[in-house]
Amino acid sequence: MPNPDASPRTEYAAAVESLADRVLGALRGAEDAVVVARQVDRALDPKAALAAVRVLGPDVFAPALLVGAPFGPDDAQAVTESFRVFPPAPDATPETAWRDRTTAHLLARYGGDSPEEVSAALGVPGETALLDAVDAVDADPADPSGANTAWRAWSSRMAQLSPLALPDVDGPVQTAALRRTLALARGTTRAMLRRDYPTAARLARWLALASHRGARPETDVAAVVRHIELHDGSGARTALDTEIARHLSGTPKTPDVPGAPHPPPAPDTSDRPGGPTA
Repeated sequence: MPNPDASPRTEYAAAVESLADRVLGALRGAEDAVVVARQVDRALDPKAALAAVRVLGPDVFAPALLVGAPFGPDDAQAVTESFRVFPPAPDATPETAWRDRTTAHLLARYGGDSPEEVSAALGVPGETALLDAVDAVDADPADPSGANTAWRAWSSRMAQLSPLALPDVDGPVQTAALRRTLALARGTTRAMLRRDYPTAARLARWLALASHRGARPETDVAAVVRHIELHDGSGARTALDTEIARHLSGTPKTPDVPGAPHPPPAPDTSDRPGGPTA
């Protein structure tokens, strides 16, 4: 039952952090690797757990894609149920719609169905309706001085699309990221200088994906990943972004340093309700 002492926003954030922590554990080899179904099954409020699934979207597939963790029929059913309980909003932003579309395509991959059939069944819009999320703001690669600030808005948008930065996931968003690594590097550097580690971690995923696919990003991805791991304390979602970037770039795990801050452990909300949050 809901916690009467917590606000809905606090409960929503806690539910997402709890699921992110479970996904993170699966990436790090935890024995309890059945991520989605078990999280929903153990929750006193399954609706809250399903909301967290919708928020993380494609990232619930990260352990399967990166380390070969199982993603079985029960997990697929939980993702499907999350769309039934929280269907895509007609006025959703293109970034949200792209995340939903990628989730649907990954669900089809692990369920053996057609991506377009699954997308239609879940109410996810077609690709042509989403292209402005990629092309509305274009970073100018011919501007080495950085005077053109279009890269700021574009990299901010790509940070929102970071759950699409996964191996073996392709489309216009990934193509744009691989074509505009300079803009991503600028955005990452700016976030690091501002100590905005959540944004830096999201953009580092794109740079790591570019490195994973043979590109040579203008920023040292390994250095960014290590710095965030040593200095960030934002919680499980940022730790998950950093862990995914580390896997994609092949960066060794940062050793523990005495006195260095670490992300606090996510609260155990497997038996507590939450809700959707961005």
